Amino acid sequence: MGSKDKYRSYLDGEEERNTKWRFGAPPNYDLVNKLFEQGRTKIWPPGSLEERVQNLVKTWEMEMFHKTVCFDHLKSVNPKNYTFSLNGRKPVTLEEKLRLGGGYNALLQTSLPEELRCHNPAVETADSSHKAFTTAFPRGFALEVLQVYSGPPVIVYKFRHWGYMEGPFQGHAPTGELVELFGMAVFEVDENWKVVKVEFFYDRGELLGALVKGPKLESSSSSFSPKSSEGAPSCPYLKNTG
Repeated sequence: MGSKDKYRSYLDGEEERNTKWRFGAPPNYDLVNKLFEQGRTKIWPPGSLEERVQNLVKTWEMEMFHKTVCFDHLKSVNPKNYTFSLNGRKPVTLEEKLRLGGGYNALLQTSLPEELRCHNPAVETADSSHKAFTTAFPRGFALEVLQVYSGPPVIVYKFRHWGYMEGPFQGHAPTGELVELFGMAVFEVDENWKVVKVEFFYDRGELLGALVKGPKLESSSSSFSPKSSEGAPSCPYLKNTG
């Protein structure tokens, strides 16, 4: 599939020469790959269904976070039929997902009153939320598939996301602690293994609660607002997220 990254396809090579990247260049996953290999609990056999699903999820995540929403650039999904939903919410199309803010905003939707939201998708942009999380997890937020319960076309799997909070988050000091998020997901694929439907089920509080354990910082410079995302840095190491 033309990628130098051993876990992700459609990241580099001739077929990506016209890809428009959200941060101006392809991301570098060296740091998060190291974190993944050091901290994973499963090593799936080459060619196994579990390995294939894990690499598909990592590729999907890379494209959703780092490629602009252009049908020609998203190769892990069937963009015309694609839908996304979180915790049983009404499925949204790619265009509707973009209006939610994309990236972390779509993955952290909530019905909490705004005054109780430590991360508010209603006011964050895709860039500001991405900057907040990559700052909190400077070594990345690694992903592994723990178990695959059913194969294609409807893939059901359990996952683990983890990282070390070594940077501030929304005005809270880093704790240095391991932060983990567990959940279930359903990926429906077509005959070409292109994703047409995504459903995630997890408790966002597991992630956010761990990120606001540290004391409040006196300076507000560690809290990222949508306005501060303008001119976001293009250093690829700041964008290791999965």
